[in-house]
Formats: sequence, C-alpha cells, structure tokens
Amino acid sequence: MFYLGIDISKRSHEACLIDSTGKPVGKTLKFTNSQAGGQKLLQWIRTHVPSSEGVLIGMEATGHYWLALHSFLRKQGYTIDILNPIQSDALRNLYIRQTKTDSKDAFLIAELVRIGRYTKTKVAEEGMIGLRQLTRFRFSFVDSISDLKRQVISVLDTIFPEYEQLFSDIFGRASTELLMTYTTPEELLHVDTEELAKLLAEHSKNRLGKPKAERIQEAARQSFGADLAIDAYFFQLRMIMEQIRFMEGQLQRLEEEIAERLSEFDHHLLTIPGIGPVLAASILAEIGDITRFQTPKQLAAFAGLDPAVRQSGQFTGTTNHISKRGSVYLRRALWLGANSARLYDPVFKSFYDDKISRGKHGKAALGAVSRKLSAVIFAILRDNQPYAPDLATK
Repeated sequence: MFYLGIDISKRSHEACLIDSTGKPVGKTLKFTNSQAGGQKLLQWIRTHVPSSEGVLIGMEATGHYWLALHSFLRKQGYTIDILNPIQSDALRNLYIRQTKTDSKDAFLIAELVRIGRYTKTKVAEEGMIGLRQLTRFRFSFVDSISDLKRQVISVLDTIFPEYEQLFSDIFGRASTELLMTYTTPEELLHVDTEELAKLLAEHSKNRLGKPKAERIQEAARQSFGADLAIDAYFFQLRMIMEQIRFMEGQLQRLEEEIAERLSEFDHHLLTIPGIGPVLAASILAEIGDITRFQTPKQLAAFAGLDPAVRQSGQFTGTTNHISKRGSVYLRRALWLGANSARLYDPVFKSFYDDKISRGKHGKAALGAVSRKLSAVIFAILRDNQPYAPDLATK
C-alpha cells in the first residue's frame, strides 16, 4: 500500500508519495491548481502506482482550495481522506527541527495517513455544502453592512453629533428615510415642520409625528456639528445610506434562499426557543453529519468552546478561557443562538442568571450557555427529536 500526502495552497500543490514503511518514493511533485496540474499529478501517481486501489490520499482542509482537487481525484476513483490541519500540526511539532516547507508538509501528511492516527473529516453532501456556502456568505454580508453603519455614525458624529440621541435605532425605517431625504442640519431647518412630520408618520406607521419633527429641528438648530466641507460629508453620507439600503435588500433575498434550502433537511433545530431559520441553517451547515461526533464535548471542541487549560509542572491556571480552536462560524452561530435562547427559554435564562449570580462576567456566562446549547443541539440531531426543556437541564 502507498500513501500520498498533498500540501494544499492557492495556486499550486505539492505531493509526496511514501510506501508502507514510510520511505519516500522518488521526489515530491509540485503541480498547479488547474486541469493541467491535475493531469500531471495523475500521470505521476500512475507511474508509481498503476491502480487507484493501491494508494490512499490525504490532504488538509485548507480553506476552500482543496475542493477542486478533491473533486478531480474522486472522479478518478481514488480514496481521499481530509485531515484537520490541527492534526498535522501536532505531528509536525514532534520533529526537533520544526521547519515548514511544502515538501516537508506533504511528507508529514503522507506519514500521518500511513500511521492512521487521525480523525477523518467527512465531505458533506452537495446540499449541505451549498447551505454552508450561503450561511458563511451571509456572515460576511452582515459584517459588511455593519462596517457601513459604523461609517455613517462617524460622519454623523462630525456634522450632526446630536442625531444619534433622536432615534433608538438610527437605521430604522423612519430614520433611514429622514437621512436619505434631509441629510444635514441645514436641510432639516429649511424644511417645513408639517412636511417633516408627514414623512416621519408615513415611515413609522404613525408612531412619530409633529412633536418628533419639532424635536429634530430643535436639535438641528442647536447642533454643534462641523460646517467645513459639509457638501463632501453630505455626498458621502448619502452614498453610504444608499449602499446600506441596497445591501439590506440583498440580505433579505439571501436569507429567504437560506430558509428555503434549510427546509430540505430534517433537523428539528427550529424547535429551540430563539433559533430562527438563519441561525439553524448556520449551525446545521457547520456541523454537517452529527455522527462525526461521539460526545457533546467533541462538538463543543469542534466549535472552539472547550476550555483551554493552562498547566505547567505544578502550576494549573485557575482562569480558563475557551480555546477558540475550531469552526469560527459555528462558534459565532452558537454564541448568537445562546444569546437568543437565554431571552426566550426559561431554562437557559435560569442557567445564565445563575452564572451571573455566582460572579461570572456576562461573556463568560454566555459562553457557558453556548456550551449547554451545543450539548442540546447534539442530542436533538443525534436522536432526531424536537427540543424539550429537560434537554437543557442535563
């Protein structure tokens, strides 16, 4: 039996072939991440091992760069094991000279596959891969919108610092329409109060009216904002607001697509209080096949929610933090889900309040809720049963 380790990178990969004793077979092969490169690798493998059944291939799950090569080799009939980079790092640390080169990494991956001391990472089915792609894309989309909103606040702090105190949510519908129509304090002062009140009422379902309009104009009259290059700030603010409006429309389309794809899976995650379709999809897409995990602790570790214990000799750290060595997307989704669950579910709320009463910081208490939520999700997916309060009490 032969073992092939492939070190994955963006533009090119490096392959190392070893025999059953761990001895390298010939030199390593560097090939491009392309159709021509794939054919070059295929010809090189067949030169040493004619049958696809005589070689086991291992590669790290490095970003998304491994997917194309994995698809290519799978179509050729090869067996490929996907490795978590943490596992190959552990083997690399055993070497006294911890040099890192592509050829060295390829050999270490091949050696890890030969030894067999690793946990295989399953490649999700196509539907799950699509769901994961869209939920991760949504996270980046939300972050982009948040960045734009921070820019808006920065501009308003310069030209109209009092504005932030006028609305509980300056990106709510009424405030957004106001900023899109009358952007600067000067414009707000020149518009008729009745007209301003009409705009506010129309976009707040009549919750806001003339009193609010008068308060806004008074704030504009007393504003301590800068008046230099005001036209440039006005132009910038208007463009950012238009971009936010456009992206929020796209975000709604994206979330509808995610919800539709989620409906194709049998998961029961929506039965957890506070977990909606978007969070459920994010959690399910990152976990994939629950049978990959034998215990709730393994799932928590995969999300990086397990405690990072500091110990050296007789010293053991008393203040432990989560390891954060795992799926950042799953950890983020569980964190958001835990925050919702503690608000909507009495059991999670009681658990959170108990942590706070014991002197835990809010983030530490929410981290504990996140770990409990991951255990509940493990049980729900493992047993294919809806949420029940007793799951959160275990």
